[in-house]
Amino acid sequence: MVRIARHGAVEVAYEVEGPSDGEPLLLVMGLGLQMLFWPDGFRAELTGRGFRVARFDNRDVGLSTHLGALGAPSPLDLAVRRGPGYALADMAGDAVAVLDALGWESAHVVGVSLGGMIAQTVATAHPRRVRSLTSISSTPSPRVGRPRPRAMVSLLRRPAADREAAAQQVVEVFRVIGSPAYPHDEDWLREVARQSYDRAHDPAGVRRQLAAIVSAADRRPALRGLRVPALVVHGTADPLVRLRGGLETARAIPDARLVVHPGMGHDLPAALQPAIAGEIGALAARWRDGVAGRS
Repeated sequence: MVRIARHGAVEVAYEVEGPSDGEPLLLVMGLGLQMLFWPDGFRAELTGRGFRVARFDNRDVGLSTHLGALGAPSPLDLAVRRGPGYALADMAGDAVAVLDALGWESAHVVGVSLGGMIAQTVATAHPRRVRSLTSISSTPSPRVGRPRPRAMVSLLRRPAADREAAAQQVVEVFRVIGSPAYPHDEDWLREVARQSYDRAHDPAGVRRQLAAIVSAADRRPALRGLRVPALVVHGTADPLVRLRGGLETARAIPDARLVVHPGMGHDLPAALQPAIAGEIGALAARWRDGVAGRS
């Protein structure tokens, strides 16, 4: 069931699942993708480990508020790193609004790609709200781990004209950015893309999110002050946020655990989902051990 959290004038659509008394965990999705793109199997791995899992649509995608009055950033805006009228800090505030709506004082925060950048920002700007931080396929700075040209071009295609074209476009993007060492479930991608198109199709909103990414400041100085358990997951074959993004994230966060998967690209391969969920579970145990040590 979709619920609504509010962050000022922005409405944030979210869902929650898992045991009612489970440890709170917030999933933050990446650029242009709705919460539907969190794989069912991955979420089941997390709820099966006792987490109460919330996910949400970032602003400008899905059922959350679309800020169309801000317009669509031009290629020049992106080239000169001009923001869209909001920043990653505002998107982090949306995530905190979901925690507030759920009555969660704090949660384990897991983000992928843009979601990892938002999760990093939540952890640095709202440290008391974060039990642990997991950053997947992400970077601490838009200047670190820059995409390969082919990957960037795949994101900047002309908007699809209809539902089926939009679904095919998502499949083609993941053929470029996905994991070369693992099979792609293209039927699943196509179906989730169709559902996303039906919920909200807003290419200008995706460009506004991209402008928020490229205009962001380097987070490494702030990440060096983190004092929460942290996990950084990255693939050696990621063409959209290259491996250096993960390496620099882990280097910046004190005592962060770095897990690098050979052959993983910019997605969550089904074969790796149990291992990644297991690492998140171990990270939560570190947090519990730390709380017990302080009591």
